Amino acid sequence: MKKTKVFLVDDIDGSEAERTISFAFNGISYQIDLNAEHANKIEDDFAQWIRHARRTGGRAVTRRSGATAGASDSAKIRQWAQDEGLEVSQRGRIPADIVEQYRQAHQ
Repeated sequence: MKKTKVFLVDDIDGSEAERTISFAFNGISYQIDLNAEHANKIEDDFAQWIRHARRTGGRAVTRRSGATAGASDSAKIRQWAQDEGLEVSQRGRIPADIVEQYRQAHQ
């Protein structure tokens, strides 16, 4: 059996990251992988500006539970599934059972 582990790396200092933070500025969306200390710092820094800002649309971000895959994970999951001999299309939604198998294999 083959097992692959994926580690997030903090984009600031190269340590092991715990979270991916998504944000937008001037119409451009960004993501950054951060350890707990850096994630808390960016949230605190943004909080001072958000308190004085106007909300312009969209909905509050909620974390989904379940076996859905984010776009950034899709390529990794597809490659893993192909390496495991599982049938998965090159485009479109990845079946939930394959996403779940990937997550189980990478715990």
